Amino acid sequence: MQSDTVLRYKNSLLQHGHYNNRVYLMKIAPGDCQDIIRYADDLAQKEGYTKIFAKVPASGQEIFATAGYTVEATVPFFYKGTEPAVFMAKYGDPARATPHDARELADVLSEVSGYAGERSSHEIPEDFSLVNGHADDADDIASLYRLVFETYPFPVFDSEYIRKTMTENIRYFVIKKSHMLAAVASCEIDSENRNIEVTDFATNPLFRGRGFAGILLRAMEADMKQEGIQLSYTIARAIFRPINAVFVGAGYQFGGMLPNNTNISGSMESMNVWYRKL
Repeated sequence: MQSDTVLRYKNSLLQHGHYNNRVYLMKIAPGDCQDIIRYADDLAQKEGYTKIFAKVPASGQEIFATAGYTVEATVPFFYKGTEPAVFMAKYGDPARATPHDARELADVLSEVSGYAGERSSHEIPEDFSLVNGHADDADDIASLYRLVFETYPFPVFDSEYIRKTMTENIRYFVIKKSHMLAAVASCEIDSENRNIEVTDFATNPLFRGRGFAGILLRAMEADMKQEGIQLSYTIARAIFRPINAVFVGAGYQFGGMLPNNTNISGSMESMNVWYRKL
């Protein structure tokens, strides 16, 4: 599977590549703002990327705005429960800043808003189990992602990547029927800032309609809250009604939309940012 490169620049973390046609400043260390802005500009110009996307501490927002970035989404309480994160973007191609399906995206948001406060009451059926994923599950997890998604922004189709991230800061939660993997989701843990990104939701088509995404979300939130995590957020496919409805029903707040941001399910899609204090 083709995927973009994740690397460190000074004390910060970024991803870049032609797969998503962007530079993504994933984690910006204090003091790196000016240097990483120059580095991202040079990289985007050299490679011809049409978007630079940055997750910026609010204290650095003015620096990025001066460099031509605009705010696309905001997540309050992101850093240690106090400082917001501001999702900002700069476009090499202005056309990328405008979603081609803007009306349909607005309709999705309007429709799912009706699910507010209606958290799914689904429970695990008796013949299923919900457990933490382990290295022995990595092949099945990667196979399920290959089944569900035509393309994905990170190399989750690679079982070795799954195993590697299990040893780092990503925890996988799985629902099984006997030895068959029915559904999976993960949370990327930022222990320093006490937040998690809940992501990588996938359900085997044989088992859809049972509310497994909502069940996995509840399980991740409960476990992480016990470990001192204060905030959960996600970057979800804006066009996909079911997953947006899950987050609205679970009490998540809308933080904003990231236009034409991510190569997922076979095309470049806009993404919605949702967040919730735990």
